[in-house]
Amino acid sequence: MYILNFCYKHLINVHIERLAGYRAIGLLALVLPLSGCLFSSHKVQSNISSAQLKTASKEELIQMINSQAAKIQTLLATVDIDTSVGGAKRGKVTEYKEIRGYVLVRKPSMLRMIGLMPIVRNRAFDMVSDGENFKLWIPPKNKFIVGRNNVVHPSTEPLANIRPQQIYDSLLLRAIDPDEIAILENGSEMTLDKKNHRWMEQADYELDVIRHDAKGWYLDRKIVIDRTTLQADREFLYDQNGNVVTDTRYKDFKDYAGTSFPSVIQIWRPQEEYSIVLTIVKLQVNGPIKDEQFALQQPPGSQLERLDQSPQTSELSPGQQH
Repeated sequence: MYILNFCYKHLINVHIERLAGYRAIGLLALVLPLSGCLFSSHKVQSNISSAQLKTASKEELIQMINSQAAKIQTLLATVDIDTSVGGAKRGKVTEYKEIRGYVLVRKPSMLRMIGLMPIVRNRAFDMVSDGENFKLWIPPKNKFIVGRNNVVHPSTEPLANIRPQQIYDSLLLRAIDPDEIAILENGSEMTLDKKNHRWMEQADYELDVIRHDAKGWYLDRKIVIDRTTLQADREFLYDQNGNVVTDTRYKDFKDYAGTSFPSVIQIWRPQEEYSIVLTIVKLQVNGPIKDEQFALQQPPGSQLERLDQSPQTSELSPGQQH
């Protein structure tokens, strides 16, 4: 009996001690915020852009993109071309600066681009495409390369990896077809604020364009729309595995005879690790361009390389054969 009474009194004492501890903790929680000893607050600088944003529905954005695409049928441009090749995969970056060039575009799929060497203005390259096949003439290497636009063999010669169709797709933002599905996202991107010259987060619109073929539905491209202007300032093109194949940025839109067009176009091809920046020096929109302006013949004595064949084969032009 004595042992039971002792245990009972011990349990009561433990319970009383626990209650006292809980009261002390509660009292401490009430006192500490009033004392200000262990708590402090500070202001957090806003990282959200204060720019005036415009609003539009998905249907309105699609109409604006399609209307802009319909306005342009041909382009004849004088451009400055900056090219860089390399990145993490190659372990180095090689830059080619100050190339003056000429770009001819005619819908639905014709493009020709000519690049001139700095100072001497000799032809550095000449490429042409009809949408399916391309030709590339590189005079300094005495090479004439032909193949299909969708055939890519990584080459140590940087220009040999460039396809005219890739330039065409970046220059002209395609209309969104009725058989495509467009999904609107409310996204954001980092932009340089004009007032305080800091990089800040700014809301944008993003249209995901989904296409369908024999293999099913897939994400074809994403169009990023600047909400201060409601103009497309970036476009991502994807392959059918969801990988980005082209990332194009559009900057400094100007009015060219009533047509708004970016004066700087930055093209990045992450898989091949090359970038091309086209800066418009002079631009004529919807001027006449003849068929012969897209004619490019293999020069006599040049080395022919056919990328359609596997393995790659090279042969001499008729003027060099014996």
